[in-house]
Amino acid sequence: MAIKTVLRMGDPLLYQAADKVSRFDTPELHALIQDMHDTMTHMSGAGIAAPQIGVSLQVVMFGVGKNPRYPDAEEVPFTILINPELTPVGDEEEEGWEGCLSVPGMRGLVPRFSQLRYRGFDPQGNLIDRTVSGFHARVVQHECDHLFGILYPMRVRDMTKFGFNDVLFPGMTLPDD
Repeated sequence: MAIKTVLRMGDPLLYQAADKVSRFDTPELHALIQDMHDTMTHMSGAGIAAPQIGVSLQVVMFGVGKNPRYPDAEEVPFTILINPELTPVGDEEEEGWEGCLSVPGMRGLVPRFSQLRYRGFDPQGNLIDRTVSGFHARVVQHECDHLFGILYPMRVRDMTKFGFNDVLFPGMTLPDD
C-alpha cells in the first residue's frame, strides 16, 4: 500500500500504550499490515510495530532471514503478531546490542529475557503460541515493547553502552534496527 514515515524517539505516540485489536481479518487491518510490511522492507528492518508508523494498535511484525545486515543473527520466521502476551521462561537474561528505526543511528546494550513464551493472534484471529530463545526472543521483546510505550534506550542499564553507531563502532556499517 504505502511506505510510511517512521516516528522517532520524542514523538508522544511512541510513549503511549497501544489499543488492542478488536476485529480481525478486516480490510483496515490488512491495509495496516501492508503499510507496516512496505515500511519495514523499505528500511531493511528486522521488525516494526504499528505505533512506529503512527497507529496506536497492538500489531507487530518481525522476521529475519539470511540478511547481510544481520550476518550473525539466527533466522527468525516472519510473523505478524496481534495483541501479544509475553511470559518469560525463567529469570535468565542476556545483554545484546540493539538499534531501532525510531532511534536511528544509535545503539544500546539492552538486557532481555533469554527465553520466553509469546501468545497472540495472526491477522485472521488464529492463535499463535511459541516458546523461543536467543535472537528470536530479543526481537519479539523489542517489538512488543513498542506496544506499551517503551523504547529500548529506556531499558539500557549502563549509559556508557548507549551512543551513536559511528562512535561506538567506528568503521562499521550497522542496520538501524
